[in-house]
Amino acid sequence: MFRILIVLVAGLVSSGCVTRGAFEALRENRDRIEAERRNLIREVARLELERDSFEKQYLEAQEAYEDERLDRTTLAGNLERVEKEATRLDRDLEAERLARLEAARALAEREMQIAAMKGTYDELVSDLESELSAGQIEIEQLREGIRLNVSDDVLFASGSAELDRIGRDVLVKVAGRLKEIDDFIEVRGHTDDRPIRGALARIYPTNWELAAARAARVVRLLEEHGVPGNRLAVVSLGPNDPIVPNDSPENRARNRRIEIRLEPRPSSGSSASR
Repeated sequence: MFRILIVLVAGLVSSGCVTRGAFEALRENRDRIEAERRNLIREVARLELERDSFEKQYLEAQEAYEDERLDRTTLAGNLERVEKEATRLDRDLEAERLARLEAARALAEREMQIAAMKGTYDELVSDLESELSAGQIEIEQLREGIRLNVSDDVLFASGSAELDRIGRDVLVKVAGRLKEIDDFIEVRGHTDDRPIRGALARIYPTNWELAAARAARVVRLLEEHGVPGNRLAVVSLGPNDPIVPNDSPENRARNRRIEIRLEPRPSSGSSASR
């Protein structure tokens, strides 16, 4: 367009219609406009580059935001898990603390019971000194309580579950001490390994029945002399728990026995029960 205008102007100048000064002014104006056009082209190119850069930055910002959002979601999930784990650990620690307190309480109670058992043991030894010296009874302090062994030959006539006089006297002394304590008392009947024969077998078909009957008779006497029945139990072991081999009359006599076991009763705060 500028070229057409210049040609026209040049034609007019040559024909004498336009002055040379006007022509020069038009050409300068053309050059200025051309320079401005080139500047505008360069500015457009620069702006396009800036636009492309901004678009790239925008996309990168969007990606960074999405990454950050995912990180925040992951961190929130991790934080929730950590809080749950911390809560669980707090519960476990509290449970352990309570368990330790309960264990300490139980240990203190057990130590008191052991001390009381030691006192009971000493008193039984003192009360039954003559019977101990005569070998009629044995007293042993165990880790879990006290065990008294009385030979059947001291307590019962052969083949009988009725107490004889000496046996009653021994057990009455024992009952006098046992009724003053709060321990649980288990009376165990033991026999040797010889089968029950003859007329006695009609009453006691096996050693189980004979051992049970003798242990029950001891329990009845203890109860008759003031030991509460809710602290007493009868157990028959028959020939199944010998203390020596049944290979001689002397050993069989040792295995025929009544065993009285004293054990501390669980406290009212304990969950254990018998």
